[in-house]
Amino acid sequence: MKPAIHVFVAAGLLAACGADPAPSDHGQSDIVTELAPEDLPGPVQAAVSATMPDMTVMEVLRKERGDRVYFDVEGERADGSEIELDILFADGVAEVVEIQRDLAWADVPGDVRDAAFEAGAAEPVRIIESVQTDGSIIYELFADGMPSDPAMEVKFHEGQVEVLTERWPH
Repeated sequence: MKPAIHVFVAAGLLAACGADPAPSDHGQSDIVTELAPEDLPGPVQAAVSATMPDMTVMEVLRKERGDRVYFDVEGERADGSEIELDILFADGVAEVVEIQRDLAWADVPGDVRDAAFEAGAAEPVRIIESVQTDGSIIYELFADGMPSDPAMEVKFHEGQVEVLTERWPH
């Protein structure tokens, strides 16, 4: 199973690109609690079942990020592929905000790879594809020796590619 996913933009790469790094919410780190799959709140379990009915839940992390609460639900689909759902939980309502999977660099669209290289990225050692509810895809690119936070994030939406200079909100 893949490690927990944190969506931050690395300060070093952004500084090299001439941008200021985005601060974390209220300057605080995530508060992370591991849960047993059977301890998922009912609305979160319902969101998992509705979004990915063939998913077997293997691991659950509850994250408090500023004033938001997320559940990172990792598991396997019926075909054996690993998947993670990031679910925002507020006022008893669960909303899937990202569907994530690992990709090989060769499987990332060429225009996304080109934009990353133009922005100064080296070939990443890990890539996470995060499909958003609006159809955007965020490619989280991880550098060697930096397994927790992406060195760069690249957004692809409706044929447009953008190297992000601020932390993606989810």
